[in-house]
Amino acid sequence: MLDFVYMSSYNVDDFRNIMNILRSKDGCPWDREQTHTSIRRNLLEEAYEVCEAIDNEDAEHLKEELGDLLMQIIFHAQMEEEIGSFNLDDVADRACQKLILRHPHVFSDVKVDNADEVLKNWDDIKRQEKAQETVSSAMDGVAKSLPALWRAEKIQKKAQKVGFDWPDISGALSKLDEELNEFHQAVEINKGVEEELGDILFAAVNAARFAGVDPEDALHKSCDKFTRRFRFIEKEAKLKGVDLDTMSLDEMETLYQQAKSREA
Repeated sequence: MLDFVYMSSYNVDDFRNIMNILRSKDGCPWDREQTHTSIRRNLLEEAYEVCEAIDNEDAEHLKEELGDLLMQIIFHAQMEEEIGSFNLDDVADRACQKLILRHPHVFSDVKVDNADEVLKNWDDIKRQEKAQETVSSAMDGVAKSLPALWRAEKIQKKAQKVGFDWPDISGALSKLDEELNEFHQAVEINKGVEEELGDILFAAVNAARFAGVDPEDALHKSCDKFTRRFRFIEKEAKLKGVDLDTMSLDEMETLYQQAKSREA
């Protein structure tokens, strides 16, 4: 029989113990079979669900989702502990060492006057830690697993820090127009379409950066807006007793414009 004591509340140590039990020979067959790779997507999904709870300003939901994310972290650490590589304490130690090192204005005698100086020191220390001697090596250090829009923004900011940037948004907008024209040409000759589309998106992120807009947030809001307007199309079609499959594109576009005008 499983040697486990049920309690009214649990702490992080209990969390680790439960994960250890689940991964043991007497634990859960599914949990035992998992690898870093098999649950990689779970980690990403849980992180996004934490973000959704933050966006909804729902503290109770945030507590739940942070727990799910922490479970993923403990899960990965448990796998490494089983092979003698590292454990959760080692993970915490590395994080603490990093925080202390990157906050010399708190834990040492470095003086700063504002948050901008804090960020500059942070970046300088980070580059030294990772031996990033060039800007391009710092760009290489931007995780390729990030959403592409965020990755583009982070890369552009690294170029900005050494002066490789437009003086204002007009240059970024002109570049966006240029890339759009090149995309049209690529489509016409059916060559290099993917590359030119990528350049459009990269240029759009640059323009968003100048405008002070998070490109991921902007695209999410556009997705929500399109879904909301399409819901109106479905509703109106149903009221007319018409199936969407039988409606022409012009008829649906008319309803879409009606939905758009109602939001103005």
